[in-house]
Amino acid sequence: MGVGIIWLMPIHPIGEKNRLGALGSPYSVRDYLAVNPEFGSLADLKAFVTTAHRLGMYVILDWVANHSSWDNTLTLTHPDWYEHDEQGEFRPPAWTSWTDVIAFDYARPGLRRYMTEALKYWVREADVDGFRADYAGGVPLQFWENARTELEQIKPVFMLAEWDYPELHRRAFDASYAWKLVQAMRDVAQGRANTAALAGYWNVEADAWPHEAYRLAYTSNHDSSAWEGSDRDIYGPALTAMTALTFAADTMPLIYNGQEAEYPKRLNFLTRDAIAWRDAPAAKLYSRLIAWKKANPATFNGQYGGAMVEVKTSAPGKIFAFVRQREKNKILALFNFTAQPQRVTLQSPIAHGRYDNFDGGQPIEVNDGTQLEFPPWSFKLFATGTSTP
Repeated sequence: MGVGIIWLMPIHPIGEKNRLGALGSPYSVRDYLAVNPEFGSLADLKAFVTTAHRLGMYVILDWVANHSSWDNTLTLTHPDWYEHDEQGEFRPPAWTSWTDVIAFDYARPGLRRYMTEALKYWVREADVDGFRADYAGGVPLQFWENARTELEQIKPVFMLAEWDYPELHRRAFDASYAWKLVQAMRDVAQGRANTAALAGYWNVEADAWPHEAYRLAYTSNHDSSAWEGSDRDIYGPALTAMTALTFAADTMPLIYNGQEAEYPKRLNFLTRDAIAWRDAPAAKLYSRLIAWKKANPATFNGQYGGAMVEVKTSAPGKIFAFVRQREKNKILALFNFTAQPQRVTLQSPIAHGRYDNFDGGQPIEVNDGTQLEFPPWSFKLFATGTSTP
């Protein structure tokens, strides 16, 4: 489909003590330096990464630095690296219900050194290209900043934080979760808000975050699929338009396993829950959106793309519209985030220009008074000065 980065959920052996579900959670790590034999061998992982590189893709590993399984080997060799309760026993991370894991104590220099060396091991041994840091805010920022520095001495890496905090981008992470945006998307799709919720997000976030920060947006991931519902459950008829938004806006889009097959069920990663693979329109849509994003520098991530500028229309609260421009390339993106058809007039000179249509057909000339018609929950993407994908 043109995907650039493959994120593998934790590949390590899963803890058996106090495990959840039949298989246990992959976020309950029993050995940070081993591959779960249910997934394959270290040689298999190396072959996977080598093949991905040959196909022009990168591979990042999910890394669980905040806690381990109750039966991790470190509980025997370094019990002092863990937090303890009033009785001196291991305890889960504070203020959570994660009964299958126990919390590390990052006041221990030995733990920091071990975890840094473990990260470096997978870059050296398997040639992985970076990490997705689970519960990144549960670990001191200084640890991540130092780890990033040491990893970069081996090779350039990409770091994704499961957290929503600008300071993480100072020296540690390239990308972080745009949780507030995802919540606004859900509120609009489920009728709790109109497009003002999206405009409000960017009004605040544009100044709060470093320009170079990549903000991860998605319509599904492993947590939302397991605990909240499938993408269709959550977004209903708004799913396609919301998907397109994550590619056109200044966000880094995520495709969760099975979305390209339009797998309708929730995936429970605590049990063996196989995806029924099939050709589906979603795969073609993802492929087209990825190609469109790659062909239009204005949509690139972080400092490499253009800033979002609001386009006023005659249907405020119903149509969400913006332009992004990078040198000669400009895109115009419009979304009808309502269950009714809309006929709207564009009211912003910034949108003026002659554009190619994402859906093909004749180019469109946008000027004062240009009117466009939208079916319910639909989108239109236009671009001018497009480069070759």
